[in-house]
Amino acid sequence: MPKNRKASQIIHLMENCVLVLIFLATIYAIGEEIYLVIMNRTVSVGDLLLMFIYLEVLAMVHSFFESGKVPVRMPLYIAIVALARYLILDMKNMDDWRILAITVAGLILAITVFIIRIGHIKFPYPKVPNGEE
Repeated sequence: MPKNRKASQIIHLMENCVLVLIFLATIYAIGEEIYLVIMNRTVSVGDLLLMFIYLEVLAMVHSFFESGKVPVRMPLYIAIVALARYLILDMKNMDDWRILAITVAGLILAITVFIIRIGHIKFPYPKVPNGEE
């Protein structure tokens, strides 16, 4: 068993290193976006949605550091905001079918979040005592 414990510790260390890299890259991206907003002297809805996506990534990293787990809903929220941003920024260049497809994809993601949320309420995970996984 000590071999498995050591491997588990190495994997946990690697997870934390990658999380720190994701955190630093996200902070850099936020700073870059703020710099562009300041230089352009204008803030668009696309800029705000992009910063919101960065905020969700930071929340996901924080959640993983706190609990060791990433709630499935967080990447779905990011995907919904990314689709909304894509629609807002490129709607003029899209045909009707592409707009409809992206809208349906967003609706499917929203319904998925709703179903997962209901599942967590009706069928919560069993409580695990501290120290056990």
